[in-house]
Amino acid sequence: MPVNEEAIARPTGIRLWDVAPQNGFALALHGGAGGLIEELSNEGTAAFEEGLAIAHAAGRAILERGGHALDAVCATVEQLENHRLFNAGRGAALTAAGGVELDASVMDGSGQAGAIAASRHAKNPVFVARSVMEKSPHLFLVSPSKEMVIDWGHETAEQEYFITEPRQRQLARIQDSQFAPRHGTVGAVARDSEGRVAAATSTGGMVNQQLGRVGDTPIIGAGNYARNEFAAISCTGDGEAFIRGVVAYDIVARMRYLGSELPDAVAATVDAELTAKHSSGGLVSVGGDGRVVVAHNSPRMFAAFEDENGLVLLT
Repeated sequence: MPVNEEAIARPTGIRLWDVAPQNGFALALHGGAGGLIEELSNEGTAAFEEGLAIAHAAGRAILERGGHALDAVCATVEQLENHRLFNAGRGAALTAAGGVELDASVMDGSGQAGAIAASRHAKNPVFVARSVMEKSPHLFLVSPSKEMVIDWGHETAEQEYFITEPRQRQLARIQDSQFAPRHGTVGAVARDSEGRVAAATSTGGMVNQQLGRVGDTPIIGAGNYARNEFAAISCTGDGEAFIRGVVAYDIVARMRYLGSELPDAVAATVDAELTAKHSSGGLVSVGGDGRVVVAHNSPRMFAAFEDENGLVLLT
């Protein structure tokens, strides 16, 4: 069920969807906030909706059979990384040098987390971020080597795999004008039938970014956060603003210390840390009870989740 404007009105201009628990499990995903880039505008919304639906189905299948929330969000993000229309993995935004540097992070509600930044070799950065958590003594690695990716059992790809012709045209246009929507990220959050929550986020960053720039996606608490009994959050938008506001953690902190409900915590954080500071973006979140809240203050956001009528697609 495609949806564009059916959101709860907020005085700050935030569009917010608040969905009660549905099936004993819950999954929400996003494919980026901001605006549709000019070079992909001829694709139409149907192609984006198809990609969102495929990703949602991958994660939902795991949850439906009683799987772990972390497995579900990783499977969901994998599909978005493989899809050429989203800014993660294949089809990611290009750096000023014309290549890709990919960031990703995962976190489950128990507090375990893993993250990578400036990845150039992993086909699916989300899985390497998970391996940092599960197979190393570290939490955050920068520029993981090709050998490490292979040793951990993950597929590699050359730079040519990630680079698409529309993204090359976008880079050329922005380098000429320096004006365009430049952000985008993918991510997913889930609550499984055991009550565990998890989040995963992946991105190619900002088009024309300097080599070595890292945004909020791999920074736990900024672009990604999960804590059992409270919520899991995955963010997208102006990365520097999400870092300054520690946006994902701020939402959980409002719930934990102020006793706020998830939709109120989301709205308050977006208002204080994004809107009030002239920044934009959005997020998907799921509460420890399975409640789903999706919000953005940007012109649009790609997202998918379920309500009582079935699959909802935001484009």
